[in-house]
Amino acid sequence: MLIKQDFYFNSLGADRPLHIRIPDHGEPPFPVFYFFDGHNLFRDEDATFGKSWGLDEYCSKWDKQMIIVGVECAHGHNERMSEYLPYGVNYGWLKGIEPLGEATMQGIIYELKPYIDATFPTIPFRECTAIGGSSMGGLMSAYAVVRYNNYISKAACVSPSIGSVSGKFWHDMNNTYMSPDTRVYLSWGTQEGYGKIKDPDVEDTSSWIYKTCRGTANKVIAAGGAAKLYCQIGGRHCEADWEKQLGIFMPFLWQE
Repeated sequence: MLIKQDFYFNSLGADRPLHIRIPDHGEPPFPVFYFFDGHNLFRDEDATFGKSWGLDEYCSKWDKQMIIVGVECAHGHNERMSEYLPYGVNYGWLKGIEPLGEATMQGIIYELKPYIDATFPTIPFRECTAIGGSSMGGLMSAYAVVRYNNYISKAACVSPSIGSVSGKFWHDMNNTYMSPDTRVYLSWGTQEGYGKIKDPDVEDTSSWIYKTCRGTANKVIAAGGAAKLYCQIGGRHCEADWEKQLGIFMPFLWQE
């Protein structure tokens, strides 16, 4: 069952639509997987570019059942980037964007999660709570599993836009405790516009998206956690190709 409803975030001072999937079968209570860009998850008609991740269909065929909560972003000029940016940036394409990523996460952890746990049959513990997203949502997922590791144990960071904030993010990783049961998935495609991979069979140290994914994975592993790197051959920066990774990151995060 899919539910669409608005939710007011005090941390942002705004309503954001939620796209919630409740399992049609299975025995409750259920683990919960939060996603950024929730409108792109389930239905093509809701998706920004007319193509969703097909997550509803995937979950209907997968044995493990969970509640999925997709949080829709703001759609105004630069608003999405602002809400999905956890640090200020002084250079590059994010220069001057107001960093509201921390406010976004405070809303998810301290406002939305309590509401979901009180309203639906969830398993509220961190071991049964994951977060995921792509591009800027992938960056936010990486930030969330580090900054809020006492609430979240798993993150799907699909084509994450870590590059412009990697220094600040890795500094936080170096100074933040992560539980050894943390699991993080990081991916990129060989045809993504920024830093295309020359040879997918060779670790391409000239690609900045590779560098940021590898650097982040190394720090997760150093903290005792598990990290999976995935290079999608032919992968582009789009929902149609991110959908193809569902069968890779979902079993990895949930250890099947």
